[in-house]
Amino acid sequence: MFLRLQRYWTALRAMVCIGILLSAVPMPASARTIQDPVGRTLTVPEDPGRVVALAPSITEIIFELGQSHRLVGATRYSNYPPDAGSLPKVGSYVQLSLEKIVALKPDLCIAIKDGNPKPVVDRLQAMQIPVYVVNPHNLETVVKTMQALGRLLNATEKANRLTLAIEERLQRVRIGVAKRNLSPRVFIQIGISPIISIGSNTFIHDLIRTAGGINVAAGSAPYPRFSREQVMALSPDVMIITSMARRAAFEKVKREWGHFEQIPAVRNQRIHLVDSDIFDRPSPRLIDALELLATLIHPELFGDDTAGPQKK
Repeated sequence: MFLRLQRYWTALRAMVCIGILLSAVPMPASARTIQDPVGRTLTVPEDPGRVVALAPSITEIIFELGQSHRLVGATRYSNYPPDAGSLPKVGSYVQLSLEKIVALKPDLCIAIKDGNPKPVVDRLQAMQIPVYVVNPHNLETVVKTMQALGRLLNATEKANRLTLAIEERLQRVRIGVAKRNLSPRVFIQIGISPIISIGSNTFIHDLIRTAGGINVAAGSAPYPRFSREQVMALSPDVMIITSMARRAAFEKVKREWGHFEQIPAVRNQRIHLVDSDIFDRPSPRLIDALELLATLIHPELFGDDTAGPQKK
C-alpha cells in the first residue's frame, strides 16, 4: 500500500512539473498546417526557433542544412558534427525524457518513426508541442527526409544543393559498379556476442546491393544472429565489422576472425573494421558509407580516395 501511494505521489509531482513547464512554452507568432512524411497532419510554426531533434540522424541532417542555430536539444548519442555534443540531451532516442524535452520549451520536435517511442510523441502532441515525424530507411528516403526538413526549416535551397551533391556521388558509384565482373559475397557484423548481422529489410542491405555486393545474411529477420560455424559456412568474400564506442573489443573480434583462413575474406585479407556511425544512422553520411563499401567490395574499380580515412 505504501509503495502504491509513493508511486502515485511521484507520478503526480512529475505531472505538476510538466504542467508548470508547459505553461512557459512560447506560442509561435504564426503557424502553418502541413503533412509529415508518415502522413500525419499537424500545425507547426512558420519559422521554428526552438527545435528538439529526437534522434542522432535528425541532428546530423539539421546541421547539414545549416540550421543548427534552431536546435535547443538533442538525444544522448548525437555526436556529429562535434558541435552537436554540446547540446542539452533529452535521453536516448529509444528512451526519451518527456520532462527534459518540455523543460527546453520547444516550439517543434522532430522525431523518427523507427525508434522513438510513440507514447512520448503522443504525449507531446497532447501538450500542444508539434512533433514532425520522419521515416528514413535507405539512401533515397534519407534524401527525401532532408528535402522535407529543408522545407520545414526554411532551408529549401540548401537541401536542394545537398541533394544534387549526393545524387552525383551515387551516380558515380552506380557507373563504377556497372563495370564489375562479379558480385562478392559480403558479411557485415554489427554485434559481438552473439554475432549479429543485417537482413534484407535494412538500409545497410540496400547499401551492399548498390555497392555491387551480395548480402549473405539476407532474409526476413532484420538483425539475424549467427554462430561462428554458420558464418564460416556462408563463406563470405568480404567481412566488415562495424565498431561503436567499444573499438578495442571490435579490434579483438577482427583478430579472432583472422584465425579462420578457410573463410575467403580472411584468407584474402579482406576483413575490415569501419566506423558504425556512418553505417548505422539514416543520415546524409550514408553516401560516405556507400562509397566506402564500394571501395571495400570492389577495390579493382574504386581507388583509395573513395574510401577516405575509414578504410582499415
